[in-house]
Amino acid sequence: MLSNKVAIVTGASRGIGAKVAKTFAENNAVVIVNYAGSKEKAENVVDEIIKSGGKAEAYKCNVASFDEVKEMMEYVVKTYGRIDILVNNAGITKDNLLLRMSEQEFDDVIDVNLKGTFNCMKNVTRQMMRQKNGRIINMSSVVGVHGNAGQLNYSASKAGIIGMTKSLAKEMASRNITVNAIAPGFIETDMTGQLDENVKKQILSGIPANCLGNVNDIAQTALFLASDGARYITGQVIGVDGGMGI
Repeated sequence: MLSNKVAIVTGASRGIGAKVAKTFAENNAVVIVNYAGSKEKAENVVDEIIKSGGKAEAYKCNVASFDEVKEMMEYVVKTYGRIDILVNNAGITKDNLLLRMSEQEFDDVIDVNLKGTFNCMKNVTRQMMRQKNGRIINMSSVVGVHGNAGQLNYSASKAGIIGMTKSLAKEMASRNITVNAIAPGFIETDMTGQLDENVKKQILSGIPANCLGNVNDIAQTALFLASDGARYITGQVIGVDGGMGI
């Protein structure tokens, strides 16, 4: 589905990002596995892709840094000649109730999740405009739509991503560049695996599908949005949440 495409997946050393990177590679894309700190995990993702016959490269870059992002985009264009797909997946959490949340906890999450997405979109759009083609996929969250107690900073960052997605979609639609967001619900990851059973039961009670999602659910949605089959879809927020957002 993605033959001869060059894709950048941020925060791709583990979890959803790693699965998206692997899925894109399985569909013949050249994948840049971006990471900020987990070099060994990122290289493991690359090794797994290469052993499976795919093409990938790890690239260290803190998406919160505009200059580092600019250098990453320039490197990819210089090395591979183009950037067809950008998946803004990098994100962090620093959960706390507002009364206990520090200014630093708020700023850190906004800098990575929201400004990081801006940095990447800002530095990739000109290249996509030259190509007259591109796919930008932003990872939002169900809490960016509905909010969640104890996640004011994270919810704000993910709601902001939705606003940026819709705005950039309007700016880029005439240039054959689509911009969409995925809003995952509760997904089986290392983080959710550590939840108390009572907490899991409470979460499941709010999900009509009565089960958690998995990283493949998100990766397959990203694959579709990155493909030619989604050429007429832009400015949308796709909820992958088992009905949680209904």
